Amino acid sequence: MHIYVFGSLCRGEIDTGSDVDLLAIVNEFDKRLSGDTFSIYSYERIKKLWQEGNPFSWHLYAEAKMIYSTNYKDFIVGLGKPNKYDQCLVDCNKFFYLYCDALDAIKSGSNSQIFEMSTIFLSLRNFATCFLLGTEGNGNFSRRVALQLGNKSVKLSREAFTILEQARILSIRGKGEMITRKSIDNYMDEIMSIQIWMEELLNEVTNDS
Repeated sequence: MHIYVFGSLCRGEIDTGSDVDLLAIVNEFDKRLSGDTFSIYSYERIKKLWQEGNPFSWHLYAEAKMIYSTNYKDFIVGLGKPNKYDQCLVDCNKFFYLYCDALDAIKSGSNSQIFEMSTIFLSLRNFATCFLLGTEGNGNFSRRVALQLGNKSVKLSREAFTILEQARILSIRGKGEMITRKSIDNYMDEIMSIQIWMEELLNEVTNDS
């Protein structure tokens, strides 16, 4: 068994909205490990992610720090660098359509608006991560990566980005200040503008493919 910590703690981004991301790599089911606490993967699945150049493999390659090993060896370090990520266009399209579906649900008066806002945040973050990894080979896995692309950053105010981030924390952890419909309405123009930003970057990825 190998256990790693990764995420905001390893990036030095920890704040009141952070949690501790733990990865367990095992050969077989272990009743001591809860899926509520750990991301649990088999050794073969991790190797497969490395072969695919999957963004999660690049995430672990960039950040993961071993905190426990039954054989005293660092399994992830032993894997070396993941293969090149070549699914940028496919993945960016996937997150673009996920964003569009969530936006349509909000505009149609969905009863799960916090969940839809959380989905928009997830789409925004993952789209930006995949774009940067695919076009520049640069692995940035910050939850604020969409704001860290230089002149290609999404044009959102701090307040609009924060409300999306807040919705994500509410949705997955059930904590934080509730978001009202009025608050969502106040930033809908900015949230809808994400579509234009995604389309521009998608055109760039398509032309480079």
